[in-house]
Amino acid sequence: MTPTPPTDATADDRDSETTADTDDHLIPRLGLPRRDFIKAGAAVGAMGTLAGCTGLLDNNGDGVASASDVDASVPPGELDEYYAFLSGGHSGDVRVYGVPSMRQIMRIPVFNYESARGYGHDDETREMLESAGDYTWGDAHHPRVSQTDNDYDGRWVFINDKANGRMARINLKYFETDAIVDIPNTQGVHGACARLPDTDLIFGVGEYRVPIPNDGRNLDDPDAYESVLTAIEPESMNVVWQVRVDGNLDNGDGGKNGRWFFATDYNSDGAVTESEMARPDTDYLKAFDTIAIEEAVENGEYEEINGVPVVDGTTESPLNQGDRPLVHYVDVPKSPHGVSVTPDGTYAIVSGKLDPTCTVVEIDRFDEVDDPNDVIVGQPLVGGGPLHTAYDGRGHAYTTLFVDSQVVKWDIEAAVDAERRSEDPIIEKIDVHYNPGHLIAAESYTADPQGDWLISLNKLSKDRFLPVGPVHPENDQLIYIGDDDAGMQLVKDTPAYPEPHDASMVHRSKIDPEPVYDPEDLETEYVDVDDTEVIREDGRVHIKMTSQRNEFGFHDVTVQEGDEVTITTTNIETTSDLLHSLAIPQYDINVKLAPQETREVTFTADKPGVYWMYCAYFCSALHLEMRSRLLVEPEE
Repeated sequence: MTPTPPTDATADDRDSETTADTDDHLIPRLGLPRRDFIKAGAAVGAMGTLAGCTGLLDNNGDGVASASDVDASVPPGELDEYYAFLSGGHSGDVRVYGVPSMRQIMRIPVFNYESARGYGHDDETREMLESAGDYTWGDAHHPRVSQTDNDYDGRWVFINDKANGRMARINLKYFETDAIVDIPNTQGVHGACARLPDTDLIFGVGEYRVPIPNDGRNLDDPDAYESVLTAIEPESMNVVWQVRVDGNLDNGDGGKNGRWFFATDYNSDGAVTESEMARPDTDYLKAFDTIAIEEAVENGEYEEINGVPVVDGTTESPLNQGDRPLVHYVDVPKSPHGVSVTPDGTYAIVSGKLDPTCTVVEIDRFDEVDDPNDVIVGQPLVGGGPLHTAYDGRGHAYTTLFVDSQVVKWDIEAAVDAERRSEDPIIEKIDVHYNPGHLIAAESYTADPQGDWLISLNKLSKDRFLPVGPVHPENDQLIYIGDDDAGMQLVKDTPAYPEPHDASMVHRSKIDPEPVYDPEDLETEYVDVDDTEVIREDGRVHIKMTSQRNEFGFHDVTVQEGDEVTITTTNIETTSDLLHSLAIPQYDINVKLAPQETREVTFTADKPGVYWMYCAYFCSALHLEMRSRLLVEPEE
């Protein structure tokens, strides 16, 4: 493994030493590319140089590092090498871990209200949540980081709401959600995947089949139900087109060349009961030719439903009968779940879920064959309940086995060369605890995975943590995969609040968040010390004030019962990590204010009395004294 990156260095230090923040991810002080370092992991001289660093240390004293020597600790004051963005599931947020420490650094609220971040409590974020649907909760599943030229660019994370059919965008400049769209004509968006190489579209994979439009027609006619793939323009977050298909859609992944998008399909018979859904021996991998779909939209070959161009991609559609079908339907074993494209863009690998195989599809063959099933070039027998697959960049695939409670490592090209349903491509398996769903390897979704760390997101933890009653945590387990000779090594357990699903892992050099706000990036006008004022007009009161250590801009403000009150507050601090907030609990207000941040909140002063406005962040020795009075005079 690679050592933990050093703490922030001075400019002179960075000039004299190679750090992990360089573009080609060199090992600190050694100047070795990561993969060369891994290959040379047993070199005594190299390991001697690493003495005292977090990494593959010679703990046995034999001069050779092995997987048993893996140390993923990150000492106090040192930084992790990777950001991991993990779905929060029912909490509706995104969790941010540091890897390899597996420390939870932050939670980013997305589909839920959250007071510590003031999310949903100021006018701007409240309007964003309310305009994206009348919902009180969301189920965040599949965080995907934007890419340019098939590499992470640090702009955005996209995350889907599996429950309510929404898609959200997180701005990585500030690690905050800045846009949510409620997607028409769909229920249960399962997936948030990009068209690559440059994230010019985000795809929402519609899972539940419903009548389109769902306005009371065809209530008990399942044959008339449909699901759709939705394309969203990432800058505007506008829905630009949809494709209706047979069967359900499940998970998805984009090809690397700007043309293909893949999604698994279960319930190919369009049933409505569990026994009927699981009856077919095969379901589908759907391969969407997105360029052909866009041409159909440009040619007007669509039906507009709820303001969205909807193209017919069902098996019987005339648009699927020519030389270039919009959607290819490939028969794959029963109830497939995950699909992921290999780093080089050659294959899409489908996990069987109810069949112990993965199916390897050669993408370029779609243009060469008459029968879509002829694109299948391999089908290794991997084990019970395969769900999702990740990659290390060295030709290996890693697949979760839900039934077997294992992660299996296998050789992709060996699977292509082997007979179907052969175990020959299997390299090794490792037990995980327990019943893994998703997994993620470092930068696995890019063209250049880093090949060192893998996280298995396990659905059950049972006996791995202190008992906390009948609701157990889930278990995110860190596995080292950087030494092919020593094998996979389970390094760390991390409890997770239920129920998370998926993750993305990005090297820290590709993300550059701001330590304080740039006022130009905020919609609300900055309030400086000289700008503080109270404006009263026709039953409306606008309070413009500042916050800084120990005080707000006004010691007290008087309003009348029934006034519509707007408070605009700027944290005028310039020191990073010095937060304030504006809390008025009796009016359900708690607005977070980071340095140089301006937020606005509007409410009706309908309760006469004295209400303390105070800072809920401990910001100084006089924190408790940082408060002002809101005086609401009763109506005469």
